[in-house]
Amino acid sequence: MNGDSQGRRPHGHVPALEVERAKQAVRERVWRLLEERGVARFPGAWGRIPNFVGAEEAARKLVATEEWRRARVVKANPDRPQLPVRARALAEGKLLFMAVPKLVSPTPFVCLDPARVNCSPQQAGSIRGAFRWGRAVAPEEVPHVDLVVCGSVAVNLQGVRVGKGGGYSDLEFGLLAEFGRVDEDTVIATTVHPLQVLDEELPETDHDFRVDLVATPEGVLRTGSRRRPPGILRHHLTPEKVASIPVLRAFWDREV
Repeated sequence: MNGDSQGRRPHGHVPALEVERAKQAVRERVWRLLEERGVARFPGAWGRIPNFVGAEEAARKLVATEEWRRARVVKANPDRPQLPVRARALAEGKLLFMAVPKLVSPTPFVCLDPARVNCSPQQAGSIRGAFRWGRAVAPEEVPHVDLVVCGSVAVNLQGVRVGKGGGYSDLEFGLLAEFGRVDEDTVIATTVHPLQVLDEELPETDHDFRVDLVATPEGVLRTGSRRRPPGILRHHLTPEKVASIPVLRAFWDREV
């Protein structure tokens, strides 16, 4: 994980469709590589945040960091490869938040309080367990988040990441930023297989955040290239996307 390539944003004049095509090309290349090398676990890499061989060890590397030890409130993605991270957060007594998949609920975050969970951290940290043992909350009910853990399809040495293409991680961060629940003090981390760490420039837009920590089974890279969007970038959203997400519709209504 060494190199000196830069993770620069494309110029503002680059069409959004062109940026998305470039991201999709990266996704397909990484998905194919993971499957060809035999490191993609069930249910396969293609079309998702890939579950990978070594996810548990990558989680152990992350939780050994000082940033993890300091965190009291963790917000994590609901994908399978980050389950070991979510389980460890609950086991250590951290308050855990997960987003409802695709933000389909008016209260799009699930709060898991370890003191109120009557099952194993592994069970509670699953999507099914979170809905059973967690409490649905609105963005304004989330306390300040110390650490965000996101899934990635690819990430480079400067922390520029490419997700699976839905844009929900960026929307979740933007929503929390609108309410001051994430800020410059919030650390962002991802856990990935080493094959997902690319020593090259990756496409990036103004609504994308960069990660501070990249944890793999081999160790943790600190990117030193912090970048945060200030909130929801309205001009980056289509009317169809806003219509499909209740909390965005409500947010827009308040702004009118």
